[in-house]
Amino acid sequence: MRTQKPEPRLLDAVESDAALPASVDVAVIGAGIVGVGAAYALAKAGHSVALLDKGVVAGEQSSRNWGWCRTLNRDEREIPLMQHSQSLWDSLPAEIGADMGFRRNGLVYVTKDPQQLAGWKAWLDMAQPYQVGARMIDAAEAKRLTPGNEQEWIGGVVSPRDGRAEPAKAAPALARGARALGATLHQTCAVRGLDTTGGRVSGVFTEKGRIGAQAVVLAGGAWASMFLRRHGADMPQSSVHSTIFATTPAKQVSGRPLYTPDFILTPLLDGGYLVAARARGRLELTPAGIRYARQFLPSLRKNWKMVELRFGRSFFEGPDALHGKWSFDRPTVFERMRVLDPKPKASIVEPTLREIVAIYPELAGIRAARLWAGWIDSTPDAVPVISPVEALPGLVVAAGFSGHGFGIGPGAGRLAADLATGAPPVVDPAPFRLSRFFDGSPLRPPAGI
Repeated sequence: MRTQKPEPRLLDAVESDAALPASVDVAVIGAGIVGVGAAYALAKAGHSVALLDKGVVAGEQSSRNWGWCRTLNRDEREIPLMQHSQSLWDSLPAEIGADMGFRRNGLVYVTKDPQQLAGWKAWLDMAQPYQVGARMIDAAEAKRLTPGNEQEWIGGVVSPRDGRAEPAKAAPALARGARALGATLHQTCAVRGLDTTGGRVSGVFTEKGRIGAQAVVLAGGAWASMFLRRHGADMPQSSVHSTIFATTPAKQVSGRPLYTPDFILTPLLDGGYLVAARARGRLELTPAGIRYARQFLPSLRKNWKMVELRFGRSFFEGPDALHGKWSFDRPTVFERMRVLDPKPKASIVEPTLREIVAIYPELAGIRAARLWAGWIDSTPDAVPVISPVEALPGLVVAAGFSGHGFGIGPGAGRLAADLATGAPPVVDPAPFRLSRFFDGSPLRPPAGI
């Protein structure tokens, strides 16, 4: 199968505000789905807020993911927040008057592996108190739910209440919604560092000037740990390189996102699919990886077959490199790397398309239309940090979503907003506290995927 060279990913553009405010109640660093979710929640609650990004809204991982909005197979600690996030996915489009691409049309997982099937059953048993609505399916139903599929599945799991949204549309639409409520948006405006007064955060230094703030939310994705270290705080974080592509419009063999052992298909509104190959992610050797090796070692041992260890340019540049203690009054790495845009692994495309066509002959002729890669920022237990930073009063960090931050993003942003303003938290924030990595708490391995 021959394919034309794919184009880069699509991304809706959002208009910025011309001038920086002198001060706001809360400054939000990072305009991915979590950051815009925080900005929207803050503005809706009546707080003044500035949303800042060194690049553009959703320029990094928030537009480079599968688009899944799922409770299925999440770690138990994330389930309550994900359920709140799903209620936001339901209500936000009407509130902001824009389509975020969210469709609650369910997810289907199928397999030929008895061990994998048993793992899904164990997850369902754990999740029963949360009334997630998912259920196991046998071989016959797996076949029925994957019409046209040539494989002989032994069973799977279906989650009718889950769904997906469009990564290219969701965060930009919500950013516009936040602006409509009074938030200001400042793209290509890197935050170089925090200002402090009396040991408490009192504002941010940007490349375009200072903004005073009573609180700051750091939703910087893969850059969060590096930013914190500059201010004497620590957060174990490492990143995995992953490639994804979108296809040309094709017959809709699956009206809902589908997980198989070889690839993941997510239907798009334009009639194509988002495709993620079940290939090994690339873990590059970096100074940050070396720094946090001890914390990540148990997870690496468990997932060794799912990653390939390489040496690459990320040792010298990007969020996991060594940048030292930079000055706030001169250009920084944030201006040098407006968008973290790793080179995709193009070699996965044709083999994956062949696998898709072998399983779905009706998709003969399908090809890759757009191809890109991203850095999935992770924590040692694969659960995010949404937490005040004790060493920096007034700062809340929301990062480390470990490859499942898009779906939970609106709820995570709301929780970060609550923590920044002292509002009653929408869910118990204890499972997401930063201190769990340093206070001797046993780090539970993730219970889902």
